Amino acid sequence: MPKGRRPPCTPAAESRGRFDRRRFLGGVAAGSAVALAGCGPSSQEGVGGPAVVSQPRLTWRLASSFPRSLDTIFGAAEVMADRVAELTEGRFRIRCYPSGELVPGLQVLDAVQQGTVQLGHTASYYYTGKNPAFAFDTAMPFGLTARQQTAWLKAGGGLELINELMADFGILALPSGNTGVQMGGWFRRELGSAAEVRGLKMRIPGLGGEVMSRLGATVQTIPGGEIYPALERGAIDATEWVGPYDDEKLGFHRIARYYYYPGWWEPGPGLSTYVGRRAWDGLPKSYQEALRAAADTAHVTMLSRYDALNPAAWDRLLAAGVEVRRFPHDMLEAARRATTELIEEQASADAGYRKIYESWKKFREESYRWFGAAELSFQEFSFPRPAPGARA
Repeated sequence: MPKGRRPPCTPAAESRGRFDRRRFLGGVAAGSAVALAGCGPSSQEGVGGPAVVSQPRLTWRLASSFPRSLDTIFGAAEVMADRVAELTEGRFRIRCYPSGELVPGLQVLDAVQQGTVQLGHTASYYYTGKNPAFAFDTAMPFGLTARQQTAWLKAGGGLELINELMADFGILALPSGNTGVQMGGWFRRELGSAAEVRGLKMRIPGLGGEVMSRLGATVQTIPGGEIYPALERGAIDATEWVGPYDDEKLGFHRIARYYYYPGWWEPGPGLSTYVGRRAWDGLPKSYQEALRAAADTAHVTMLSRYDALNPAAWDRLLAAGVEVRRFPHDMLEAARRATTELIEEQASADAGYRKIYESWKKFREESYRWFGAAELSFQEFSFPRPAPGARA
């Protein structure tokens, strides 16, 4: 093995330097185990009983779109792998490979579709070039928060619509993480108005990238592990990623001085585990249920970790002298207009896109009314304003 390379993650891998996943997931896992133990005749005797022992031994490969160094976002795949192994008494194992080790980070969908790997962990908006509706699975500008996105997918009919789309690519999508609302990103120069977006070279994927393009930016989609050198050598002037914890790890504050908010294009971006349909159909029912339960665990764990880790990272960045800025109001207004125009154009052009959009739009309108009454009023009264030194 080349010097400096760590072996692919396995469910038994050491978690030194990361959360103790078993301890952290104990409470969540209990519910999943109970659900699995009662999911039909093939598992009536419970996890670890004769029904599980009679199942085959399998080892699947998972390709991630994220580098191993980002322990929270890449770590969601490890959480899922550990939970699958626990629920199947080690008979179904998943080996996780970071971006670039098996396939490039932005080719995960292709790898699953072609059967190169059975599983992929990725953000669907990386693939809007294949179908613009992929963005709904991750995040839409001025769209849904993390809670709202999960609610639409899991309880509002959204996931069924997403998987109708995924079926065209031979894939089943399982929600497997959310970062929460993101920051607007790192800029090497200050933005005074919407006009100053013109000519800006920015790394930003998905529909948010298309909106920025309409505002005059030159947009690129670059995997996480390649952003820093692109910013350092001036190939891009600005980049968005996630938020304080990951951004600090990637070191963007050492190159770009200004940290902008809010991340209007990603108010609650979710990640998905892609499962090849042929591979999925060949799984025993109990393994399918184990994988679903494990994806749910990964989904909850990622957001919990980010919510726990971001505050301290935010304080460290402020202490390091990062200059926090709010996007100019006219830029936010222009971006919202461009978003609406773009979505309506795409909905008019494609019936499949329109079907997903109508469901998502109705859910957003209803959710905004409720959250605007309850959540927002509490936050406006209780939450402090941006830290001293931040400028609106």
